[in-house]
Amino acid sequence: MRKIPTWQTTRRALTITAVAAFVTGGAFLSAGTASASQQIVSNSCTGTVSGQMGDQVAIDGASVKTLVTNGANNAGTLAVGSWAGDSIAKNHAIPVGQVPNSAAGEASGAAIGKAVRTALANSGTWGLGFDWKKTLDSVESTVAKSCGLTLLAGNYVAPNTPNQPGAGGTGAQQGGTGTTSGGASGNLSGLIPGTAGGRGGTAPMRDYSGIPTATAGTAVAPGVRYPADGALPGDVSAPQAGQGDQSGQGADIRDAGNAQSLSAPGSSNDVQLPMLLAVIVLAGVTAGLVRTWVLRRAS
Repeated sequence: MRKIPTWQTTRRALTITAVAAFVTGGAFLSAGTASASQQIVSNSCTGTVSGQMGDQVAIDGASVKTLVTNGANNAGTLAVGSWAGDSIAKNHAIPVGQVPNSAAGEASGAAIGKAVRTALANSGTWGLGFDWKKTLDSVESTVAKSCGLTLLAGNYVAPNTPNQPGAGGTGAQQGGTGTTSGGASGNLSGLIPGTAGGRGGTAPMRDYSGIPTATAGTAVAPGVRYPADGALPGDVSAPQAGQGDQSGQGADIRDAGNAQSLSAPGSSNDVQLPMLLAVIVLAGVTAGLVRTWVLRRAS
């Protein structure tokens, strides 16, 4: 009888053990992958379904039984809608979609209608009539118009959005000098325009404190509102309108222009002095005649 050396026996045992470990580990990995996602069955073909990203979504065939029945009866193929409805109701998990790798997604009515059509075609029912294609088209269209699911991922986490630089914040600092937009504080007050330290011509904030302002309800004297050595409105030394124009007016003339009132030109319709004297004389003679006539009648 041939004896097998001990080292060969040991090597065979180790080889068998390694193969068994590999197969067992692969089985565990396959089981872990399969259990990573699960199937969620909805009792309605409308509404919202919540799950984990990657979960399979299905509907219970009973939720579309009425729709399948109506679609088959309206196909015009002598289909028995009740048979088709009963057949689809026996399928309690019709796959219609998957929970997306985002906050939300959907299983559209078109997708649900197509899935129901496939499940009904594979059911082997006798209720589809003489024209199966036309019946299935009617069922798919009826389901698609009435169904639609919203899919929500409960474990979705929105990615971090990088901070956007804002005015007055740390993102508005440039060159490490602490310059801040929107203010005159910091190192801006010491910058000289046109120098290297002035950032190529950066100027400090302008000072508007010397501009005269009016206070509500308070009359301010002109001497306060204007500089002492400045010209006030109406000053003789200030240039006036019309000075130096072609009419030869000087600085002593305050108003612009030199208009004078002129008499209106005579008209041929004006009453002259002889005519006026004649009217007065005629009026006197008439008054004398009237007086004489009255006295004679009285006597």
